[in-house]
Amino acid sequence: MANRIKMVHKELMFSLFTQGWSDRKINNSIGLHRKTISRYRKQWLLSQKKKGSSEKGTQSTAFNKKITGNQAQNAPPSQNKVPTEGVVHFEVPTDPQKGTPKKLSKSKAASYHDEINRKLQNGQHAVSIYQDLVSKQDYSGSYDSIKRYVRKLKKKTPDLYARIETPPGEEAQVDFGQGAPTLKNGRYRRPWLFVMTLSNSRKSYQECVWKQDVETFIRCHERAFNYFGGVTRIIKHDNLKSAVLKAHLYEAEINPNYLAFADHYGFIPIPCKVRTPEHKGKVESNIKYVQNALTGKRFSALEEHNSYLRHWNKTWASTRIHGTTKRQVNLMFTEEQPSLKALPAQPFAFFKIGSRKVCSTDSHIEVGGAYYPVPPKFIGRQVQVHYNSRYVKVFYKGELIQHLSAIEKGRFHPDRSCLPANKDWQKERYIQYLFNKCSMIGSSALEWAKQAQAQRQERAYRSIQGIVALKGKYPFSIINAACQRSIEHKSFSYHLVIQLAEAIRIEKLVQKEINFTQENAYIRSPKTYQELINGEKNG
Repeated sequence: MANRIKMVHKELMFSLFTQGWSDRKINNSIGLHRKTISRYRKQWLLSQKKKGSSEKGTQSTAFNKKITGNQAQNAPPSQNKVPTEGVVHFEVPTDPQKGTPKKLSKSKAASYHDEINRKLQNGQHAVSIYQDLVSKQDYSGSYDSIKRYVRKLKKKTPDLYARIETPPGEEAQVDFGQGAPTLKNGRYRRPWLFVMTLSNSRKSYQECVWKQDVETFIRCHERAFNYFGGVTRIIKHDNLKSAVLKAHLYEAEINPNYLAFADHYGFIPIPCKVRTPEHKGKVESNIKYVQNALTGKRFSALEEHNSYLRHWNKTWASTRIHGTTKRQVNLMFTEEQPSLKALPAQPFAFFKIGSRKVCSTDSHIEVGGAYYPVPPKFIGRQVQVHYNSRYVKVFYKGELIQHLSAIEKGRFHPDRSCLPANKDWQKERYIQYLFNKCSMIGSSALEWAKQAQAQRQERAYRSIQGIVALKGKYPFSIINAACQRSIEHKSFSYHLVIQLAEAIRIEKLVQKEINFTQENAYIRSPKTYQELINGEKNG
Protein backbone atom coordinates (compact mmCIF):
# COMPACT_ATOMS: atom_id res chain seq x y z
CA MET A 1 0.00 0.00 0.00
CA ALA A 2 1.41 3.38 -1.02
CA ASN A 3 2.22 5.96 1.63
CA ARG A 4 -0.25 8.82 1.96
CA ILE A 5 1.09 12.31 2.54
CA LYS A 6 -0.50 15.31 4.24
CA MET A 7 -2.79 17.51 2.21
CA VAL A 8 -0.53 20.52 2.78
CA HIS A 9 2.39 18.64 1.13
CA LYS A 10 0.18 17.55 -1.76
CA GLU A 11 -0.99 21.12 -2.41
CA LEU A 12 2.59 22.34 -2.13
CA MET A 13 3.82 19.76 -4.67
CA PHE A 14 1.09 20.72 -7.16
CA SER A 15 2.13 24.35 -6.77
CA LEU A 16 5.77 23.49 -7.40
CA PHE A 17 4.82 21.34 -10.43
CA THR A 18 3.11 24.40 -11.89
CA GLN A 19 6.29 26.46 -11.36
CA GLY A 20 8.31 23.79 -13.22
CA TRP A 21 10.29 22.32 -10.32
CA SER A 22 11.94 18.94 -10.97
CA ASP A 23 11.44 15.87 -8.81
CA ARG A 24 15.03 16.14 -7.54
CA LYS A 25 14.65 19.78 -6.52
CA ILE A 26 11.37 19.06 -4.73
CA ASN A 27 13.03 16.10 -2.99
CA ASN A 28 15.88 18.30 -1.80
CA SER A 29 13.50 21.04 -0.59
CA ILE A 30 10.73 19.24 1.27
CA GLY A 31 12.32 15.81 1.83
CA LEU A 32 9.68 13.63 0.15
CA HIS A 33 10.80 10.45 -1.66
CA ARG A 34 11.27 10.89 -5.42
CA LYS A 35 9.00 7.93 -6.18
CA THR A 36 6.23 9.60 -4.15
CA ILE A 37 6.83 12.88 -6.01
CA SER A 38 6.72 11.03 -9.34
CA ARG A 39 3.45 9.34 -8.46
CA TYR A 40 1.77 12.64 -7.53
CA ARG A 41 3.20 14.32 -10.65
CA LYS A 42 1.27 11.77 -12.73
CA GLN A 43 -1.92 12.71 -10.84
CA TRP A 44 -1.21 16.38 -11.46
CA LEU A 45 -0.61 15.81 -15.20
CA LEU A 46 -3.88 13.88 -15.44
CA SER A 47 -5.76 16.73 -13.77
CA GLN A 48 -4.14 19.20 -16.20
CA LYS A 49 -5.33 17.13 -19.17
CA LYS A 50 -8.87 17.20 -17.86
CA LYS A 51 -8.68 20.99 -17.73
CA GLY A 52 -7.68 21.17 -21.40
CA SER A 53 -4.09 22.19 -20.84
CA SER A 54 -2.40 18.79 -20.91
CA GLU A 55 -0.10 19.41 -23.94
CA LYS A 56 1.25 22.67 -22.64
CA GLY A 57 1.75 21.25 -19.17
CA THR A 58 3.55 18.15 -20.56
CA GLN A 59 5.94 20.20 -22.72
CA SER A 60 6.71 22.56 -19.86
CA THR A 61 7.40 19.69 -17.50
CA ALA A 62 9.62 17.85 -20.01
CA PHE A 63 11.51 21.04 -20.76
CA ASN A 64 12.06 21.74 -17.09
CA LYS A 65 13.21 18.18 -16.49
CA LYS A 66 15.69 18.45 -19.35
CA ILE A 67 17.13 21.70 -18.10
CA THR A 68 17.23 20.49 -14.54
CA GLY A 69 18.97 17.28 -15.59
CA ASN A 70 21.65 19.16 -17.50
CA GLN A 71 22.16 21.51 -14.59
CA ALA A 72 22.41 18.60 -12.22
CA GLN A 73 25.12 16.98 -14.35
CA ASN A 74 27.18 20.15 -14.55
CA ALA A 75 26.65 21.24 -10.96
CA PRO A 76 29.19 20.50 -8.21
CA PRO A 77 28.38 17.57 -5.94
CA SER A 78 27.77 19.89 -3.00
CA GLN A 79 24.73 21.45 -4.76
CA ASN A 80 22.90 18.11 -4.88
CA LYS A 81 22.84 17.85 -1.08
CA VAL A 82 19.85 18.90 1.03
CA PRO A 83 20.25 22.61 1.90
CA THR A 84 20.86 23.40 5.51
CA GLU A 85 19.94 27.09 5.43
CA GLY A 86 18.22 28.24 8.61
CA VAL A 87 19.70 25.48 10.79
CA VAL A 88 22.19 26.58 13.43
CA HIS A 89 24.17 24.02 15.42
CA PHE A 90 26.21 24.64 18.53
CA GLU A 91 28.79 22.32 20.02
CA VAL A 92 28.76 22.28 23.79
CA PRO A 93 31.09 20.63 26.34
CA THR A 94 30.56 17.00 27.24
CA ASP A 95 27.86 16.30 29.81
CA PRO A 96 29.82 15.17 32.91
CA GLN A 97 27.04 12.82 34.04
CA LYS A 98 26.37 11.02 30.76
CA GLY A 99 29.68 11.53 29.03
CA THR A 100 28.02 12.49 25.73
CA PRO A 101 28.02 15.91 24.09
CA LYS A 102 24.78 17.94 24.01
CA LYS A 103 23.62 19.43 20.74
CA LEU A 104 21.38 22.47 20.84
CA SER A 105 19.36 23.24 17.73
CA LYS A 106 17.36 26.24 16.66
CA SER A 107 14.12 25.96 14.67
CA LYS A 108 14.55 26.31 10.92
CA ALA A 109 11.60 28.66 10.91
CA ALA A 110 13.44 31.08 13.23
CA SER A 111 15.69 32.20 10.35
CA TYR A 112 12.55 33.47 8.57
CA HIS A 113 11.19 35.28 11.64
CA ASP A 114 10.68 38.67 10.00
CA GLU A 115 9.00 37.17 6.94
CA ILE A 116 6.72 34.92 8.99
CA ASN A 117 5.79 37.74 11.34
CA ARG A 118 4.97 40.07 8.44
CA LYS A 119 2.75 37.46 6.77
CA LEU A 120 1.07 36.70 10.09
CA GLN A 121 0.24 40.38 10.57
CA ASN A 122 -1.31 40.40 7.08
CA GLY A 123 -3.71 37.65 8.15
CA GLN A 124 -2.06 34.64 6.49
CA HIS A 125 -2.37 31.21 8.08
CA ALA A 126 0.42 28.72 8.74
CA VAL A 127 -0.34 26.70 5.57
CA SER A 128 -0.14 29.74 3.32
CA ILE A 129 3.03 30.96 5.02
CA TYR A 130 4.66 27.53 4.59
CA GLN A 131 3.82 27.39 0.89
CA ASP A 132 5.22 30.89 0.27
CA LEU A 133 8.46 30.10 2.10
CA VAL A 134 9.02 26.89 0.16
CA SER A 135 8.24 28.34 -3.27
CA LYS A 136 9.83 31.78 -2.86
CA GLN A 137 12.41 31.49 -0.07
CA ASP A 138 13.69 27.92 -0.70
CA TYR A 139 12.63 26.89 2.82
CA SER A 140 13.74 23.31 3.52
CA GLY A 141 12.04 22.72 6.88
CA SER A 142 8.74 20.95 7.59
CA TYR A 143 5.24 22.36 7.78
CA ASP A 144 4.96 21.33 11.44
CA SER A 145 7.96 23.53 12.23
CA ILE A 146 6.18 26.55 10.71
CA LYS A 147 2.98 25.66 12.51
CA ARG A 148 4.69 25.50 15.90
CA TYR A 149 6.55 28.74 15.28
CA VAL A 150 3.36 30.57 14.27
CA ARG A 151 1.65 29.29 17.43
CA LYS A 152 4.48 30.69 19.57
CA LEU A 153 4.32 34.06 17.83
CA LYS A 154 0.59 34.30 18.46
CA LYS A 155 1.13 33.68 22.16
CA LYS A 156 3.75 36.46 22.27
CA THR A 157 1.44 38.98 20.55
CA PRO A 158 -1.90 38.88 22.44
CA ASP A 159 -4.86 41.08 21.51
CA LEU A 160 -4.66 44.67 22.72
CA TYR A 161 -7.56 45.99 24.81
CA ALA A 162 -8.38 49.56 25.78
CA ARG A 163 -8.58 50.34 29.49
CA ILE A 164 -11.70 52.33 30.43
CA GLU A 165 -11.73 54.58 33.47
CA THR A 166 -15.24 54.90 34.97
CA PRO A 167 -16.35 58.03 36.88
CA PRO A 168 -17.94 57.62 40.34
CA GLY A 169 -21.52 56.38 40.38
CA GLU A 170 -21.48 55.60 36.65
CA GLU A 171 -21.29 51.81 36.39
CA ALA A 172 -21.49 48.50 38.21
CA GLN A 173 -20.81 45.04 36.80
CA VAL A 174 -22.59 41.82 37.80
CA ASP A 175 -21.92 38.15 37.12
CA PHE A 176 -22.22 34.66 38.56
CA GLY A 177 -19.43 32.27 39.51
CA GLN A 178 -19.32 29.16 41.70
CA GLY A 179 -19.01 29.22 45.46
CA ALA A 180 -17.43 26.73 47.86
CA PRO A 181 -18.98 23.27 48.48
CA THR A 182 -22.03 23.67 50.72
CA LEU A 183 -24.18 20.98 52.32
CA LYS A 184 -27.65 20.59 50.77
CA ASN A 185 -29.96 17.60 51.29
CA GLY A 186 -27.12 15.51 52.67
CA ARG A 187 -24.69 16.24 49.83
CA TYR A 188 -22.08 18.92 49.23
CA ARG A 189 -22.92 21.07 46.22
CA ARG A 190 -21.46 24.27 44.82
CA PRO A 191 -23.93 27.19 44.97
CA TRP A 192 -23.92 30.13 42.56
CA LEU A 193 -21.76 33.05 43.65
CA PHE A 194 -23.38 36.39 42.76
CA VAL A 195 -20.99 39.36 42.65
CA MET A 196 -21.69 43.04 41.94
CA THR A 197 -18.66 45.34 41.65
CA LEU A 198 -18.63 49.13 41.43
CA SER A 199 -16.36 49.94 38.49
CA ASN A 200 -14.91 53.08 40.05
CA SER A 201 -14.09 52.11 43.64
CA ARG A 202 -14.03 48.28 43.16
CA LYS A 203 -16.30 47.94 46.19
CA SER A 204 -18.10 44.58 45.84
CA TYR A 205 -21.09 42.69 47.16
CA GLN A 206 -21.01 38.88 47.27
CA GLU A 207 -23.80 36.42 47.94
CA CYS A 208 -24.31 32.68 47.34
CA VAL A 209 -27.67 31.38 46.06
CA TRP A 210 -28.93 28.04 44.81
CA LYS A 211 -30.71 29.30 41.67
CA GLN A 212 -30.13 31.71 38.79
CA ASP A 213 -33.79 32.37 37.95
CA VAL A 214 -34.94 35.91 37.24
CA GLU A 215 -36.49 36.55 40.69
CA THR A 216 -33.32 35.42 42.49
CA PHE A 217 -31.24 37.55 40.12
CA ILE A 218 -33.39 40.62 40.86
CA ARG A 219 -33.41 40.08 44.64
CA CYS A 220 -29.60 39.80 44.61
CA HIS A 221 -29.51 43.18 42.87
CA GLU A 222 -31.79 44.68 45.53
CA ARG A 223 -29.65 43.43 48.40
CA ALA A 224 -26.53 44.73 46.65
CA PHE A 225 -28.11 48.18 46.16
CA ASN A 226 -29.11 48.26 49.84
CA TYR A 227 -25.54 47.28 50.78
CA PHE A 228 -24.09 50.12 48.69
CA GLY A 229 -26.81 52.56 49.78
CA GLY A 230 -27.55 53.60 46.19
CA VAL A 231 -27.71 52.67 42.50
CA THR A 232 -25.31 53.29 39.63
CA ARG A 233 -26.48 54.74 36.32
CA ILE A 234 -25.47 51.64 34.32
CA ILE A 235 -25.41 47.93 35.15
CA LYS A 236 -23.31 45.71 32.87
CA HIS A 237 -24.33 42.07 32.88
CA ASP A 238 -23.89 38.79 31.07
CA ASN A 239 -26.34 37.26 28.58
CA LEU A 240 -27.91 34.84 31.06
CA LYS A 241 -31.66 34.21 30.59
CA SER A 242 -32.51 36.04 33.81
CA ALA A 243 -31.46 39.29 32.14
CA VAL A 244 -31.56 38.66 28.37
CA LEU A 245 -34.23 36.63 26.56
CA LYS A 246 -32.44 36.73 23.21
CA ALA A 247 -28.82 37.78 22.76
CA HIS A 248 -28.02 39.99 19.77
CA LEU A 249 -24.94 41.88 18.66
CA TYR A 250 -26.78 45.18 18.11
CA GLU A 251 -30.07 45.00 20.05
CA ALA A 252 -30.54 42.29 22.65
CA GLU A 253 -34.03 41.45 23.93
CA ILE A 254 -34.04 42.25 27.66
CA ASN A 255 -36.15 40.12 30.01
CA PRO A 256 -39.36 42.15 30.73
CA ASN A 257 -39.07 41.53 34.47
CA TYR A 258 -35.48 42.75 34.57
CA LEU A 259 -36.35 45.74 32.37
CA ALA A 260 -39.22 46.72 34.71
CA PHE A 261 -36.86 46.30 37.66
CA ALA A 262 -34.35 48.61 35.95
CA ASP A 263 -37.07 51.24 35.40
CA HIS A 264 -38.11 50.98 39.03
CA TYR A 265 -34.56 51.56 40.33
CA GLY A 266 -33.59 53.99 37.58
CA PHE A 267 -30.59 52.25 35.99
CA ILE A 268 -29.79 51.26 32.40
CA PRO A 269 -29.12 47.54 31.80
CA ILE A 270 -26.40 46.92 29.20
CA PRO A 271 -25.65 43.32 28.18
CA CYS A 272 -22.11 42.52 27.06
CA LYS A 273 -21.36 40.93 23.71
CA VAL A 274 -21.50 37.16 23.63
CA ARG A 275 -18.25 35.46 24.66
CA THR A 276 -16.52 38.73 25.61
CA PRO A 277 -15.88 38.51 29.38
CA GLU A 278 -13.25 41.24 29.05
CA HIS A 279 -16.09 43.77 28.67
CA LYS A 280 -16.84 43.25 32.37
CA GLY A 281 -13.32 42.47 33.45
CA LYS A 282 -13.62 44.14 36.87
CA VAL A 283 -16.28 41.74 38.13
CA GLU A 284 -14.58 38.80 36.40
CA SER A 285 -11.34 39.43 38.28
CA ASN A 286 -13.28 40.03 41.49
CA ILE A 287 -15.01 36.64 41.18
CA LYS A 288 -11.59 34.99 40.89
CA TYR A 289 -10.43 36.98 43.94
CA VAL A 290 -13.40 35.74 45.99
CA GLN A 291 -13.04 32.14 44.77
CA ASN A 292 -9.38 32.19 45.74
CA ALA A 293 -10.43 33.13 49.30
CA LEU A 294 -12.93 30.23 49.31
CA THR A 295 -10.45 27.62 48.12
CA GLY A 296 -10.35 24.56 50.40
CA LYS A 297 -13.36 25.63 52.48
CA ARG A 298 -16.67 23.81 53.05
CA PHE A 299 -19.87 25.01 54.70
CA SER A 300 -22.72 23.16 56.38
CA ALA A 301 -25.41 25.58 55.17
CA LEU A 302 -25.90 28.41 52.70
CA GLU A 303 -26.35 30.96 55.48
CA GLU A 304 -23.01 29.93 56.97
CA HIS A 305 -21.43 30.42 53.55
CA ASN A 306 -22.90 33.93 53.20
CA SER A 307 -21.97 34.80 56.78
CA TYR A 308 -18.36 33.96 56.00
CA LEU A 309 -18.48 36.10 52.82
CA ARG A 310 -19.82 39.10 54.75
CA HIS A 311 -17.09 38.80 57.39
CA TRP A 312 -14.36 38.26 54.77
CA ASN A 313 -15.59 41.24 52.71
CA LYS A 314 -15.58 43.54 55.73
CA THR A 315 -12.25 42.33 57.11
CA TRP A 316 -10.17 41.76 53.98
CA ALA A 317 -11.75 42.64 50.64
CA SER A 318 -12.87 46.16 51.54
CA THR A 319 -9.75 47.08 53.48
CA ARG A 320 -7.20 45.90 50.91
CA ILE A 321 -5.08 48.17 48.71
CA HIS A 322 -6.31 47.48 45.20
CA GLY A 323 -3.60 46.36 42.79
CA THR A 324 -4.66 48.73 39.98
CA THR A 325 -5.79 51.86 41.83
CA LYS A 326 -3.11 51.54 44.57
CA ARG A 327 -5.67 52.83 47.05
CA GLN A 328 -7.83 51.29 49.76
CA VAL A 329 -11.21 50.07 48.47
CA ASN A 330 -13.20 51.45 51.41
CA LEU A 331 -11.63 54.88 51.03
CA MET A 332 -12.49 55.03 47.34
CA PHE A 333 -16.05 53.83 48.06
CA THR A 334 -16.48 56.64 50.60
CA GLU A 335 -15.70 59.08 47.78
CA GLU A 336 -17.96 57.34 45.28
CA GLN A 337 -21.04 56.76 47.44
CA PRO A 338 -22.41 60.36 47.22
CA SER A 339 -22.55 59.94 43.43
CA LEU A 340 -24.89 56.94 43.61
CA LYS A 341 -28.59 57.45 42.83
CA ALA A 342 -31.02 57.26 45.74
CA LEU A 343 -32.96 54.06 46.38
CA PRO A 344 -36.73 54.06 45.58
CA ALA A 345 -39.21 54.34 48.44
CA GLN A 346 -40.86 50.98 47.68
CA PRO A 347 -39.20 47.66 46.81
CA PHE A 348 -39.76 46.24 43.36
CA ALA A 349 -42.92 44.15 42.96
CA PHE A 350 -41.79 41.06 41.09
CA PHE A 351 -44.31 39.71 38.60
CA LYS A 352 -44.86 36.64 36.48
CA ILE A 353 -45.25 36.78 32.71
CA GLY A 354 -47.82 34.87 30.68
CA SER A 355 -49.84 34.85 27.49
CA ARG A 356 -53.65 34.68 27.37
CA LYS A 357 -56.37 34.63 24.71
CA VAL A 358 -59.30 37.00 25.31
CA CYS A 359 -62.54 35.01 25.63
CA SER A 360 -64.95 35.58 22.72
CA THR A 361 -68.09 35.30 24.87
CA ASP A 362 -67.48 37.76 27.73
CA SER A 363 -64.18 39.52 26.85
CA HIS A 364 -62.41 38.25 29.97
CA ILE A 365 -59.09 36.50 30.60
CA GLU A 366 -58.25 34.06 33.38
CA VAL A 367 -55.19 34.85 35.50
CA GLY A 368 -54.37 32.85 38.62
CA GLY A 369 -57.85 31.35 38.69
CA ALA A 370 -59.59 34.77 38.67
CA TYR A 371 -61.23 36.59 35.75
CA TYR A 372 -60.36 40.05 34.50
CA PRO A 373 -62.17 42.10 31.81
CA VAL A 374 -60.40 43.31 28.67
CA PRO A 375 -61.74 45.88 26.14
CA PRO A 376 -64.00 44.02 23.64
CA LYS A 377 -61.95 45.11 20.59
CA PHE A 378 -59.30 42.59 21.68
CA ILE A 379 -61.70 39.61 21.69
CA GLY A 380 -60.06 36.49 20.26
CA ARG A 381 -56.56 38.04 20.30
CA GLN A 382 -53.47 36.92 22.18
CA VAL A 383 -52.37 39.32 24.93
CA GLN A 384 -49.39 39.36 27.31
CA VAL A 385 -50.00 39.45 31.06
CA HIS A 386 -47.76 40.67 33.89
CA TYR A 387 -49.21 39.64 37.24
CA ASN A 388 -48.42 39.12 40.91
CA SER A 389 -50.30 39.17 44.22
CA ARG A 390 -50.93 42.91 43.91
CA TYR A 391 -51.89 43.69 40.32
CA VAL A 392 -52.61 42.39 36.81
CA LYS A 393 -51.33 44.28 33.76
CA VAL A 394 -52.47 43.34 30.26
CA PHE A 395 -50.42 44.29 27.18
CA TYR A 396 -51.15 44.02 23.48
CA LYS A 397 -48.11 44.40 21.18
CA GLY A 398 -46.24 46.17 23.98
CA GLU A 399 -49.07 48.63 24.76
CA LEU A 400 -50.75 48.61 28.18
CA ILE A 401 -54.50 48.02 27.67
CA GLN A 402 -55.63 47.07 31.19
CA HIS A 403 -54.32 47.57 34.74
CA LEU A 404 -56.38 46.09 37.59
CA SER A 405 -55.81 45.07 41.18
CA ALA A 406 -55.54 41.35 41.88
CA ILE A 407 -58.59 39.53 43.26
CA GLU A 408 -59.29 36.19 44.88
CA LYS A 409 -59.32 32.96 42.96
CA GLY A 410 -62.66 32.06 41.33
CA ARG A 411 -64.06 35.63 41.25
CA PHE A 412 -64.76 38.15 38.49
CA HIS A 413 -63.17 41.56 38.84
CA PRO A 414 -65.76 44.19 39.85
CA ASP A 415 -64.30 46.94 37.65
CA ARG A 416 -65.90 46.42 34.24
CA SER A 417 -65.63 50.00 33.02
CA CYS A 418 -63.94 48.82 29.83
CA LEU A 419 -67.06 46.85 28.84
CA PRO A 420 -70.23 48.35 27.25
CA ALA A 421 -72.91 49.24 29.80
CA ASN A 422 -75.37 46.68 28.42
CA LYS A 423 -72.73 43.96 28.97
CA ASP A 424 -72.12 44.90 32.59
CA TRP A 425 -73.97 42.46 34.84
CA GLN A 426 -73.70 44.58 37.97
CA LYS A 427 -77.29 45.26 39.04
CA GLU A 428 -76.92 48.97 39.79
CA ARG A 429 -75.06 49.76 36.59
CA TYR A 430 -77.35 47.65 34.45
CA ILE A 431 -80.65 49.12 35.75
CA GLN A 432 -79.22 52.62 35.35
CA TYR A 433 -78.43 51.74 31.74
CA LEU A 434 -82.09 50.70 31.19
CA PHE A 435 -83.39 53.88 32.87
CA ASN A 436 -81.22 56.00 30.56
CA LYS A 437 -82.72 54.26 27.52
CA CYS A 438 -86.29 54.87 28.81
CA SER A 439 -85.60 58.54 29.52
CA MET A 440 -84.78 58.99 25.83
CA ILE A 441 -88.33 57.81 24.99
CA GLY A 442 -90.06 60.10 27.47
CA SER A 443 -90.88 60.87 31.09
CA SER A 444 -93.84 58.44 31.24
CA ALA A 445 -91.67 55.58 29.96
CA LEU A 446 -89.02 56.38 32.59
CA GLU A 447 -91.62 56.53 35.35
CA TRP A 448 -93.12 53.22 34.22
CA ALA A 449 -89.66 51.59 34.32
CA LYS A 450 -88.92 52.90 37.82
CA GLN A 451 -92.23 51.74 39.24
CA ALA A 452 -91.91 48.36 37.50
CA GLN A 453 -88.43 47.87 38.97
CA ALA A 454 -89.65 48.86 42.45
CA GLN A 455 -92.60 46.47 42.26
CA ARG A 456 -91.11 43.47 40.40
CA GLN A 457 -87.33 43.98 41.05
CA GLU A 458 -85.13 41.70 38.89
CA ARG A 459 -88.16 40.26 37.07
CA ALA A 460 -88.85 43.70 35.62
CA TYR A 461 -85.50 44.00 33.78
CA ARG A 462 -86.52 42.09 30.68
CA SER A 463 -89.93 43.86 30.63
CA ILE A 464 -88.12 47.21 30.59
CA GLN A 465 -85.95 45.89 27.77
CA GLY A 466 -89.18 45.14 25.88
CA ILE A 467 -90.44 48.71 26.40
CA VAL A 468 -87.16 50.07 25.04
CA ALA A 469 -87.45 47.75 22.03
CA LEU A 470 -90.92 49.22 21.13
CA LYS A 471 -89.21 52.30 19.72
CA GLY A 472 -88.56 50.30 16.56
CA LYS A 473 -92.30 49.84 15.98
CA TYR A 474 -94.10 52.86 17.51
CA PRO A 475 -93.34 56.57 17.80
CA PHE A 476 -92.15 57.82 21.18
CA SER A 477 -95.46 59.65 21.73
CA ILE A 478 -97.53 56.44 21.47
CA ILE A 479 -95.14 54.53 23.77
CA ASN A 480 -95.27 57.34 26.33
CA ALA A 481 -99.10 57.47 26.16
CA ALA A 482 -99.34 53.67 26.58
CA CYS A 483 -96.99 53.78 29.59
CA GLN A 484 -99.06 56.57 31.12
CA ARG A 485 -102.31 54.55 30.83
CA SER A 486 -100.52 51.50 32.26
CA ILE A 487 -99.44 53.59 35.25
CA GLU A 488 -103.04 54.77 35.74
CA HIS A 489 -104.19 51.15 35.74
CA LYS A 490 -101.31 50.33 38.18
CA SER A 491 -100.35 47.42 36.00
CA PHE A 492 -96.71 47.08 34.90
CA SER A 493 -96.93 44.38 32.32
CA TYR A 494 -95.14 44.54 28.98
CA HIS A 495 -98.09 42.83 27.26
CA LEU A 496 -100.52 45.48 28.59
CA VAL A 497 -98.28 48.31 27.35
CA ILE A 498 -98.03 46.86 23.84
CA GLN A 499 -101.87 46.33 23.70
CA LEU A 500 -102.42 49.92 24.82
CA ALA A 501 -99.91 51.18 22.26
CA GLU A 502 -101.72 49.33 19.45
CA ALA A 503 -105.10 50.67 20.61
CA ILE A 504 -103.77 54.25 20.67
CA ARG A 505 -102.39 53.80 17.18
CA ILE A 506 -105.84 52.67 15.88
CA GLU A 507 -107.59 55.50 17.68
CA LYS A 508 -105.40 58.02 15.99
CA LEU A 509 -106.18 56.50 12.63
CA VAL A 510 -109.99 56.71 13.26
CA GLN A 511 -109.80 60.25 14.59
CA LYS A 512 -107.84 61.45 11.65
CA GLU A 513 -109.86 64.13 9.81
CA ILE A 514 -110.57 63.53 6.15
CA ASN A 515 -111.03 66.78 4.15
CA PHE A 516 -113.71 66.26 1.37
CA THR A 517 -113.43 68.31 -1.81
CA GLN A 518 -116.56 70.47 -2.49
CA GLU A 519 -115.84 71.57 -6.05
CA ASN A 520 -114.64 69.50 -8.96
CA ALA A 521 -115.16 69.36 -12.73
CA TYR A 522 -117.08 66.11 -12.32
CA ILE A 523 -119.23 67.29 -9.39
CA ARG A 524 -122.46 69.30 -10.29
CA SER A 525 -123.65 72.10 -8.08
CA PRO A 526 -126.92 71.78 -6.01
CA LYS A 527 -128.56 74.41 -8.24
CA THR A 528 -128.06 72.20 -11.25
CA TYR A 529 -129.68 69.25 -9.51
CA GLN A 530 -132.63 71.51 -8.48
CA GLU A 531 -133.24 72.64 -12.06
CA LEU A 532 -133.19 69.04 -13.23
CA ILE A 533 -135.84 68.09 -10.64
CA ASN A 534 -138.13 71.06 -11.58
CA GLY A 535 -137.88 70.25 -15.28
CA GLU A 536 -139.04 66.69 -14.72
CA LYS A 537 -142.11 67.98 -12.76
CA ASN A 538 -143.18 70.46 -15.50
CA GLY A 539 -142.78 67.89 -18.21
